[in-house]
Amino acid sequence: MIEFNDNGIVEVEVEYRSGCEDLPLPSYQTEHAAGMDLLAAIDEMVTVKPMERRRVPTGIKIAIPPGYEGQVRPRSGLAMREGIILPNSPGTIDADYRGEVEVILMNLSQTPFTIRRGDRIAQLVICPVARCEWKVTDSLPETARGEGGFGHTGVAANESSSQS
Repeated sequence: MIEFNDNGIVEVEVEYRSGCEDLPLPSYQTEHAAGMDLLAAIDEMVTVKPMERRRVPTGIKIAIPPGYEGQVRPRSGLAMREGIILPNSPGTIDADYRGEVEVILMNLSQTPFTIRRGDRIAQLVICPVARCEWKVTDSLPETARGEGGFGHTGVAANESSSQS
């Protein structure tokens, strides 16, 4: 059952992994932030080498209510300054998953990146999910776009005039 607090905010149960109680829970850094920062729950520094992927634990398990999902997204500052991305972005945490939240980090830079305990490594956004039922049909309704995809609208506003 989905529970809301007195402010109309969805409540998500959280459990610390043993030994991680010293770390703060994920939190919003500004009043209107969409994502909460996830922290690295590591005992020793971890270095992500260029073009390497690493799973980094966060030290928490969560119980997302049915009808919602957790989306694990990159932090824009890490991506811009350090070349650290989430290759499966956004990662999805299903409402029935009860294991520790982990983040897959990848280093696209030419420089090793070191993570320390408590570093902010990703964001978590809790979002509603719409489920669907497939309805097989012989034809789909027409639209102005039709079957156009993968760049059919062009790359830049002056793309057609730049071709010679």
